Amino acid sequence: MIQKDIIIIGGGAAGFFAAINAKELNPGLQITILEQAATVLNKVRISGGGRCNVTHHCFDPKELTGYYPRGQKELLGPFYSFGAMDTVQWFESRGVELYTEPDGCMFPVSNNSDSIIQCFLKACSDYDIEIINRAKMKDFTVQEGEEYKFTIFTETATYQAKKMMIATGSSPFMWNLLEQKGYTIVPPLPSLFTFNIPEHPIRNLMGLVVTDGKVTIEDSKISTTGPILITHWGLSGPAVLKASAWGARLLGEKNYHFRILVDWIPKISDEDIRALKDSMAKKKVTTNARYDIPARLWTFLTESVLTDKDKNWASLSKEELNLLVKQLKNYTLEVKGKTTFKEEFVTAGGVSLSQIHFKTFESKIHSGLYMAGEVIDIDAVTGGFNFQAAWTGGYFAGKSMAED
Repeated sequence: MIQKDIIIIGGGAAGFFAAINAKELNPGLQITILEQAATVLNKVRISGGGRCNVTHHCFDPKELTGYYPRGQKELLGPFYSFGAMDTVQWFESRGVELYTEPDGCMFPVSNNSDSIIQCFLKACSDYDIEIINRAKMKDFTVQEGEEYKFTIFTETATYQAKKMMIATGSSPFMWNLLEQKGYTIVPPLPSLFTFNIPEHPIRNLMGLVVTDGKVTIEDSKISTTGPILITHWGLSGPAVLKASAWGARLLGEKNYHFRILVDWIPKISDEDIRALKDSMAKKKVTTNARYDIPARLWTFLTESVLTDKDKNWASLSKEELNLLVKQLKNYTLEVKGKTTFKEEFVTAGGVSLSQIHFKTFESKIHSGLYMAGEVIDIDAVTGGFNFQAAWTGGYFAGKSMAED
């Protein structure tokens, strides 16, 4: 029987952050991280195309919570104590400087996720935090009233711990196990996915980007803005990914068959478009792209509603003008299915937030048991926000576990 002060299940972002912060506050603690894979921090390694989108340049806690479809209310208090600015300072104080891209995403100046990984591994080495790979937890038991109240069973060893943290990320096995222990699991569903639009000719324009579009899910209140990317399977880009995150549960209920309305130029009014009939009177409609819409997309959108491809603006009928406005401001597409966005797989669902104390990230069912990261029902849009939730949760769990 191996006894430790703290056992952390899961060698990912939240688990490492908790371990390091706990040890810094209480250097005498014996802490072990158990990771089922052969290597730790795998999601950190592949995030942001191998660069690791550490956080986002959003330093206002209230504004920051607006990027979390699930966990928005619960994270507000924690973000006031440990938000994005605290993350930046935490890493920079340990020699990892970050920089901000135009969209607000923050990366290490090395542009290499290994900078984050080595920062964590060095801290674990310096603080004598034990890391055991290929250590899959099979079960755990809780004995209230005992000093070492948690018994953790792996395939090769048995551990006892005074405190325990679960930071496994999206794990059906862990959710099933926790459900058996009395936890409510919000059914997990994919978040952050792209929209498949099979057999639609718009896919022939793959690679084109509209820098400032708007996507609305029909018959819902979900409407998101940002770049829209046309792909060989449909639509992607930040506006689509945000819509998928906010609509994760609704779209799952629809079995990913739904309609979207695309406004290619949300900052341009219907009246502005109609005014082109006079201001562009002699110009041919289909070959004179306007409003920063890529020329090929403009031609595609306009040619598909004009029987005479050579018409100029002045000769448009009222009906044709109405059709053009609809193409540019209210373009309807039928979505049939989804595709995971690169490596940024995120899950909506997990342990119910009602069962977590958000001042400590401690379980309300078992004192001394902590959870952070994607194992609980918190998720965010793309842009460094999911990692920020892991850092914040890990910080609070580590701080609380460090207290006697």
